[in-house]
Amino acid sequence: MKGWHRLLMISGMCFTLAACNDTLSSVSNKVEHPLPTKVVSRMQAYGMTEQSPIMMRIFKEENLLEIWKAKSSGRYEKIAEYEICKWSGALGPKRQEGDRQAPEGFYTVSRHQMNPNSSYYLSFNLGYPNKFDRSHGRTGSNLMVHGACSSAGCYSMSDENVLEIYAFAREAFRGGQDAFQVQAFPFRMTAENMARNRDNPNYEFWKMLKVGYDHFELTKTPPKVDVCEQKYVFNRMATTNDAVFDARAQCPQTTTPQSLEVAYSSYVQAYEKAYDDAVRKLTGKSSSPFSSLMGTGPKAGTAPVAAPASSAVETPAQAPTLPQPSPTTLDMETEVIPAPAPQAGAASIPTPEASPAPVPMPSDNAAAAPAPAPAMQQTAEADKPFWNLWSRN
Repeated sequence: MKGWHRLLMISGMCFTLAACNDTLSSVSNKVEHPLPTKVVSRMQAYGMTEQSPIMMRIFKEENLLEIWKAKSSGRYEKIAEYEICKWSGALGPKRQEGDRQAPEGFYTVSRHQMNPNSSYYLSFNLGYPNKFDRSHGRTGSNLMVHGACSSAGCYSMSDENVLEIYAFAREAFRGGQDAFQVQAFPFRMTAENMARNRDNPNYEFWKMLKVGYDHFELTKTPPKVDVCEQKYVFNRMATTNDAVFDARAQCPQTTTPQSLEVAYSSYVQAYEKAYDDAVRKLTGKSSSPFSSLMGTGPKAGTAPVAAPASSAVETPAQAPTLPQPSPTTLDMETEVIPAPAPQAGAASIPTPEASPAPVPMPSDNAAAAPAPAPAMQQTAEADKPFWNLWSRN
């Protein structure tokens, strides 16, 4: 019986591999392979086009990579998600070359970071280390989202899934998007998950990432990201034209849209209660570590005070009415982070009814929502592939 059982298992594995090979054997040009018809139909239901701007979110613990696309309103909607095949290391950021950690943070991917000649089927470089990483002396290179289901510090997908993920990025670039934002988190930053990981040495870092996570949950628009005082700051607008955000210097005087401030304050109050309830369930004791969040960091219109990198995260105090959905505010170097892939080689696509509506904000109007990136001009060059010469990574 054992012999027959083993034979059946091997036969099943061979059938699965054959199915995968059949899927990819039908791909004549992986770089130009179109998005599936069902995905395009889903976009149309949301009022999107194939070339609408995108952003991505990665969740390590859940092994997921999400694709979000802009609607005509400028708000983003999740259009697909993919299961990550492999990521290496543990929960927490990458700190140095060779630690085999997959990065966490806010990264920007431009078209020159796309690699159609990758040794891992297809890939794109995340841009690690970014300004934040460099301000902390972090090192590393060639950190990717790629295929081949093999990782040494990257986010690795199945070839079938990276084929679709790559197509999403390709079409957004062709639609005129200069770069897209990738948000990489250890887990979904819910009150329950934060409470469960409150004793982790990376907790203060995760609290900082959570501010950007929360801003996106509220606005459904990629946050404007800057770095000052060795910290990420989100949706802040400097009050003077000559002010700059320097990763190692004091944050400049900033302002934040009142609608965002009001919505975020209410959001934090609800979060603190949920967090306190979660801690009480775990320990029987009450705790609320976010109670001082709204009172930390430079206030709008006031001179900031320098704070050590280990201090609590500051509240946002900078953003245009609502910032343009472009992640190009982060100066990224060429290094990549991988993303998640769907089971059975297919993307999991949310239905329009299942997607939560953005939290309504006072005095919010159409002018407050950033518009999708403009379409590229139709020239002879526009029809040519924009890929550069690539390495094999």
